[in-house]
Amino acid sequence: MNASAPILLFDSGVGGLTVLREVRTLLPDAPIIYAADMAGLPYGNKSEAEIAARVAGLLGRMAERWQPRLICIACNTASTIALGMVRDVLETPIVGTVPAIKPAAAITKSGVFGLLGTEATMRQSYVDRLEHEFAGGKRLLRHGANGLVPLAEAKLRGEKVSIDAVAEAAKGLVLQPHGEEIDTVVLACTHFPLLEDELRAAFGDHVVFVHGAQGIARRIAHLTLGQEFTRTGPDRAVTTGELADFNLLAPAFAAYGIERLEKF
Repeated sequence: MNASAPILLFDSGVGGLTVLREVRTLLPDAPIIYAADMAGLPYGNKSEAEIAARVAGLLGRMAERWQPRLICIACNTASTIALGMVRDVLETPIVGTVPAIKPAAAITKSGVFGLLGTEATMRQSYVDRLEHEFAGGKRLLRHGANGLVPLAEAKLRGEKVSIDAVAEAAKGLVLQPHGEEIDTVVLACTHFPLLEDELRAAFGDHVVFVHGAQGIARRIAHLTLGQEFTRTGPDRAVTTGELADFNLLAPAFAAYGIERLEKF
């Protein structure tokens, strides 16, 4: 293994920074390339076929260009739809991001917990299987909150995001039958933990929020155990979109140790 081979973190936008934060904690010396498919954002309202083709195509090109030691698809929507396809076509180890239904089912005291993600994630059979396997005897309520993605992106750009706007995007979860009994909410989109303070204000302090970033980082650390890490240059973030727009996020990336932004 080339010691300078990077870990590639891929997301539709900047939600994967929540995963990067945890990876930095466990693997501070690991070279990182963060890839944001800003030209394809948002994924939540796209078809499964479109997402699968786009993610597999982009990751194939990125793997060829950078020869990463590991790829993390830091996006629940992309993972629940395209993870199997990407693993079939690439030899690089792939870590996906899936809704943290198992820990949430163990945490809930009321027996009713919620799942917030994109509309595309909510309708996946993968989510059905997780619910069947881990939420037996519990009630899981789902809501596709596509509107939270642009709010999270706006917050990272330094824009003011109101609690009312976050509450409006997420209210469909609690307006369902038994919604008032929810005491635990799975944030099944890597963008959503960026809004955890606003979500807590909207839902109330009695609600516990669960997401999988720490577990993903532990999995990456396990798969790279014993490998050497050497940086030959600064970590960087790349975008499929316009670089001028991406540069507006420079302060946010700098907070995560990435100061080099490029066009893919």
